[in-house]
Amino acid sequence: MDMMNRVFRDYLDKFVVVFIDDILVYSCSVNEHAQHLRLVLQILCEKQLYAMLSKCEFWIDRVVFLGHVISQEGLSVDPSKIEAILNWSRPTTASEIRIFLGLAGYYQRFIEKFPRISRLLTQLTRKDVYFIWSSECEQSFDELKGRLTTASVLALPSRTGGYVVYTDTSLQGLGCVLTQNGHVIAYASRQLKTLLE
Repeated sequence: MDMMNRVFRDYLDKFVVVFIDDILVYSCSVNEHAQHLRLVLQILCEKQLYAMLSKCEFWIDRVVFLGHVISQEGLSVDPSKIEAILNWSRPTTASEIRIFLGLAGYYQRFIEKFPRISRLLTQLTRKDVYFIWSSECEQSFDELKGRLTTASVLALPSRTGGYVVYTDTSLQGLGCVLTQNGHVIAYASRQLKTLLE
């Protein structure tokens, strides 16, 4: 991955994303995409790096990449992950909660006030906390599952229009929403620890 990042360093996050040996090339227009794709293939050829044609997809307008679906409409949760979340059974140990929160946390940019919803579940994962699954924990678990399975499509940032950040703070946490041209790009929030913890 380090080598691939070095090879495409000048183009990363401009029109190339590299993850291990996967290369994603994205563009705003068909003409621009032809130029980007030609450049990426030329670099691979010059560096004597080869792609297996049977594993390549070209000129697609929708791609599943790292648990997300990326399309012209924006960024959404991979439907296969939604299926896994829907079928997730109630955790019975702190370890099982950590696994669930790990998956849910990966998609927290889609969920407004994620730490508030997951607070009770997070508390059950702490050391020296006796595991008692309450009706409030069940409610938090169900709400997280519901929010994850109905998460809206997030807009992709565009080159035009400024960004607007809406923020909110309290003694319990911080929250913000990043928007551009009136469309949500991401939610972010963080739970604050109290002085007594």
